[in-house]
Amino acid sequence: MFAIMAVIAGVVVGIFDAFVFRRQKKFIKLFSVMLADAFCSNLTAIIISDIYFRCVGEGSFFTDYANSEKFPYIYAAIVLGSGLLWSYLFAVIDGKLFYTKDEQKPVKKSYYVLKIVSVLLFVLGVAAFTGTIWGKGTFGDVSTDQMIVNLFTPKEGTSDDVMITLWTGPVFQTIVATVAFIFFVFSPRVLNYRKGEKECCIFSVRARRIVSIVLASAILVGGASYGIVKFELVKLYKMYIVEGKFIEENFADPREVKMQFPKEKRNLIHIYLESMENSYLSTDMGGYLDENLMQPLTDLAKEGISFSHLDKGFGGPVPTTGCTWSVASMVNMNTGLPMKVPVDGNSYGTPGNFLPGAVTIGDILEAQDYEQTLMFGATAKFGGLNYFYESHGNFNIFDYDAAKEKGLIPEDYFEWWGYEDDKLFEYAKHEIIRLYKTGKPFNFVMETADTHFPDGYVSKNTPTPRDNQYANVIAYSASEVEKFVRWIQEQPFYENTTIVMIGDHNSMDKKFFENFDEEYIRTTFNLILNPAPGLLDIPAERTQNRWFYNGDMFPTILASIGVKIEGERLGLGTNLFSDVPTLFEERGGEVGWKEVCSQFEAGSLFYIENILTGDNAPFENTNITYY
Repeated sequence: MFAIMAVIAGVVVGIFDAFVFRRQKKFIKLFSVMLADAFCSNLTAIIISDIYFRCVGEGSFFTDYANSEKFPYIYAAIVLGSGLLWSYLFAVIDGKLFYTKDEQKPVKKSYYVLKIVSVLLFVLGVAAFTGTIWGKGTFGDVSTDQMIVNLFTPKEGTSDDVMITLWTGPVFQTIVATVAFIFFVFSPRVLNYRKGEKECCIFSVRARRIVSIVLASAILVGGASYGIVKFELVKLYKMYIVEGKFIEENFADPREVKMQFPKEKRNLIHIYLESMENSYLSTDMGGYLDENLMQPLTDLAKEGISFSHLDKGFGGPVPTTGCTWSVASMVNMNTGLPMKVPVDGNSYGTPGNFLPGAVTIGDILEAQDYEQTLMFGATAKFGGLNYFYESHGNFNIFDYDAAKEKGLIPEDYFEWWGYEDDKLFEYAKHEIIRLYKTGKPFNFVMETADTHFPDGYVSKNTPTPRDNQYANVIAYSASEVEKFVRWIQEQPFYENTTIVMIGDHNSMDKKFFENFDEEYIRTTFNLILNPAPGLLDIPAERTQNRWFYNGDMFPTILASIGVKIEGERLGLGTNLFSDVPTLFEERGGEVGWKEVCSQFEAGSLFYIENILTGDNAPFENTNITYY
């Protein structure tokens, strides 16, 4: 197919050049022109393609792309573009085409306005194209809700690697294209064609103005349409216009649900594993690879409880609307709710205004006199998480900024998202010991970061036996998490401590998954170690074939530290240790998952009035008893 498309495109270029520019009638000359154009245009297209793929780090045209299914058609388009350029250059060299300066009367001011409008439309259109390509290529299948929510949250702490690709990608590409377009729009030159002794104008200044506005409009419409389709922006209509009752009808208000705490409260250590998903496992374990990259964690799983959507092997919570990025994941697991688009001036990035009507695990444990810490290697200001944890549980924030304030790292130190996980685990040990020494039950929450896209962070201690950088980072992170957990198990407080480990969301590292079967359901790794007495003995049907989402971890985590929940539900989450079906399971498992996702996409007046707004009222122990 590739060879056929290459020949066809080359012949089309040759025919156009021979009949339009050269006006050849003799067969031999006609054939020689077609042959020369086909050769030059194909050679140019191959060089351009190979340089591009090598520059963006996606392999070589000759080894990776020439035989792919889609590329022959893309390549044919490149040949046509290259051929038109060669035809034009040959015509200029032969004197068939030449430029002269326009000698018309001074241009009206309205024409300058039209040119400026053309440039603005062009900029918006190109930005839409390049931004969409960059967004999809960098973040993968980023959801509409994630994109919109990110506009309302602080961007501090974003990895330099991501920002560099933004500036070298869509920003640079848009600037270059715009500069070229400006030269075209404002040029006073007219294009003439010479045939023998006759000369005629074939592209006047007026034609340039018409082409400029038409081309700019077409690029704007094309870019906007491309972005709308790729980011599924039609869902915005559903988010803002369509009113859904699902959340209101299924919400179990934590302020009203009766709960029982054990008199001897258990400590909780909750570890969010950045982008850790079950696809990193071998196929026999429910993964997608030949090698199990997370062997240390799957070995640990033999000592605890892991919930799976599969009948055997490792599975986990399925991706759901409002749940597919780090901040949303934390909101889901702490509130049992999806993270929805803010409206009417609400924001996630201001003090006291991060879901002020919600009740979280932190709120509930604060009311039980828990000492609580949140630890990141990045700044907690990213996404407004400092506001979330401070206003919901009064957490001690131990992040990148705090590490500098404590003198643990220099003021100008910055690796990856702040400081690397090698340091994170060491600081975490000291902080957990401090919490233990307070004499209070404690809740320690942390998130790793080295497995974040793009390609993960290779610290000086990371072994690199594999050709793929991301695979090396994943394997090293799994081993370091296991070492950290083993350290916890050696401490005097472990007997009364539950450890929850869960991937925050599926990885957004586009390249690592480009050859995955789209039918394969990617889920995040989850493991609960040393839960409250009796929970390790639950029947297998409560851990396998479970269709659930991050929000179900809200009551499940509380149950893991011994909390008994009336009705087994909090928020929209279901206690997975119980025999009560989740919202997905009530509606048919996989079918229910897709139905609930659709419901989560709809707007919710209840969510706006009761969760997005409020006064951060402290959680009262009115419905709490003890056993």
